[in-house]
Amino acid sequence: MFFKSWIFIEFLKLRFTRILFRNHSASLQHYRWRKFQSVLKKSPFYRPFILNDSSLVNLPIIDKKIFMSNFDKINTIGIELSEALRIATRAENERDFAPMIDGITVGLSSGTIGNRGVFLASKKERVQWVACILDRVVGFSFKRRKVAFFLRANSNLYSSVQSKLLMFQFFDLLEPLEVLLEKVQKYQPDILVGQPSLLIEIARKKEIGKLTISPKKIISVAEVLTPEDRDFIQRIFQQTIHQVYQCTEGLLATTCKNGVLHFNEDYLIIEKQYLDQSKTRFHPIITDLKRSSQPIVRYELNDIIHEKKTCSCGSKFLAIDSIEGRSDDILVFNSIDGAQVKIFPDFFRKAIILADQRIIDYTVVQISTKKLSVFVGNNKELEDKCLISINQLLEKFRVESIEIEFVKEKLHEKATKLRRIRNESK
Repeated sequence: MFFKSWIFIEFLKLRFTRILFRNHSASLQHYRWRKFQSVLKKSPFYRPFILNDSSLVNLPIIDKKIFMSNFDKINTIGIELSEALRIATRAENERDFAPMIDGITVGLSSGTIGNRGVFLASKKERVQWVACILDRVVGFSFKRRKVAFFLRANSNLYSSVQSKLLMFQFFDLLEPLEVLLEKVQKYQPDILVGQPSLLIEIARKKEIGKLTISPKKIISVAEVLTPEDRDFIQRIFQQTIHQVYQCTEGLLATTCKNGVLHFNEDYLIIEKQYLDQSKTRFHPIITDLKRSSQPIVRYELNDIIHEKKTCSCGSKFLAIDSIEGRSDDILVFNSIDGAQVKIFPDFFRKAIILADQRIIDYTVVQISTKKLSVFVGNNKELEDKCLISINQLLEKFRVESIEIEFVKEKLHEKATKLRRIRNESK
């Protein structure tokens, strides 16, 4: 009972703070940064950088490699990486996500093997996360609602949402798709949460009458939601598709009533590392002013963010026009002049979908600087149109002749994130 009451208190604090600092997020960030320095003094990694009222710019910018190699020093609760990995890996292998370390939830990110992050969450942080989910994702209601949550792995963090008013059911993506569809049909959720590749499968089944669920809200997580995937799901379910931008580094952004993602700048400080001269793309550098067990400070993500200058919802929080993918999925070629050419994933996405409106499922995988593997369905006509469109794109960037191989199946491993455009040549 105490846990649920604590969540309600944090929920009210979020609402009150948002109203009080509606147009003054910078003041709120400054206040919280000053308080947050007492947390950083407990971190062996950050302690040397913290003086009295230190400026954020005095601290180093780090990335995932630095973060994981300093895991033991960064966290403030003395948990070693080896122990955290042991608990989290056992949970995944046994599909039992209850074990914790001294009351601390431990989880793995859904990255590739050898490149996966480890997150820690204290009881207080679990409370704050649930309060934010209630406030900005599922919404608070006195009506009893059922949530169907599709993901690769469960967590104490996610199951904390469970209450008398909000029934939470985890659907394991490692199970066969037909089994999952049968279960969700029987469950009849009010809120459907899953990655776009799974939501598309559900939408297709609904379109042909094989599934008769009618959720009141659909939330996309884990993968990039492309405009064409969003439009398809919205057309089938006749509603705005919402998103949650969350990773090992925290709950970063949620959608407003218009379906536009906004960074949670009431507790995040977002710096931008621009990637192009036009300053249309940037890497977000994240500082989370609420993460105390595992501080996230000036952490540069390799996600490619397109900024949206304004949103009609009225929120002053930084809006996201789109998440293009990751920087390590920028495709790299040689030009006819011998120079290196880098092409952002979004150029290939547009080349594919504009080739023919019937193309709704596709992948482009770079095998080497001279070879692409492309899937657009087992259709020779679509492949021919796609070949012309891709070659036109490559000619525009003066890329030397490359081999384009069309495959009959997507290169996508079950229960992993679907990345439609990716570079596997490294």
